[in-house]
Amino acid sequence: MNNLPNLDDLDIFLQVARRASFAAVAEERGMSAAFVSKRIRMLEANLGVRLLHRTTRRVSVSEEGERVYQWALQIFEALQRMGDDLSAGQREPAGQLRIASSLGLGRRFVAPALSELAARYPQLDIRLDVHDRLFDLVAEGVDLDIRVGNVIAPHLIAKRLARNRRVLCAAPAYLQRRGAPKSLADLASHDCLAIKERDHPFGLWHLQGPDGEESVRVTGSLSSNHGEVVHQWCLDGRGVLLRSWWDVQDSIADGRLLQVLEEYQQPADIWAVYTAPLAGSAKVRVAVEFFREYFAERYQLPG
Repeated sequence: MNNLPNLDDLDIFLQVARRASFAAVAEERGMSAAFVSKRIRMLEANLGVRLLHRTTRRVSVSEEGERVYQWALQIFEALQRMGDDLSAGQREPAGQLRIASSLGLGRRFVAPALSELAARYPQLDIRLDVHDRLFDLVAEGVDLDIRVGNVIAPHLIAKRLARNRRVLCAAPAYLQRRGAPKSLADLASHDCLAIKERDHPFGLWHLQGPDGEESVRVTGSLSSNHGEVVHQWCLDGRGVLLRSWWDVQDSIADGRLLQVLEEYQQPADIWAVYTAPLAGSAKVRVAVEFFREYFAERYQLPG
């Protein structure tokens, strides 16, 4: 490679890779699609690799393009850190900040955190959307998604906010009536409370145990798309629940719920997910750092 890549071309490539469209990026940047395509070809020639596969219907990132994508993210993050270090008097972040989360996590952690964030940065106009589905961040104009779960699409950027896991639990009354499961396979004959929330597989539980990952298909007479509803059914003694530690920790601590099959768990960390490097947005950057501080102070996963 004779020359260093042009930073503006790298930025265009990042946008095309995320949007999988020359036309969409051209419209956003006020350019023609032909000019965007030309800049990508110049970057490919400069780097000596093919970054994108192009057909008449779609654009996809090549294997070499994935490597360049990850390097480009690091480059822009480093540039932002340099800028922050050199300009301590940076203007306070302002403008609309749209944040998404799931129903339970959004109510319990995200909403209180945003109340404090708004007090710290009064120039931000913050909107919180909570749903039981995954958001399309680009199509729906979402700046930041606070989510649970370790499966994140490769075109998105994620920072871990807190370690978390899902555990199996049930009320003492249920266990007295039905007995405690002795093995993961026993769950198939128990009343299990299924949640269809965001990306949870409905009625199929994948857990990590002593022998690695195992799966069990569960059934029960009660199910919902709202985790707090199913949590309450579990407290009522209606069945076995697979739920994040952040949601059931208080119920376990006061004895209203008991863990079962404690050797099994489902890794499900809490993440901040966004589409562009933090270098490009002061408001998203301060929000991510704030959430990291917030969870560090208020949430601790045992053991």
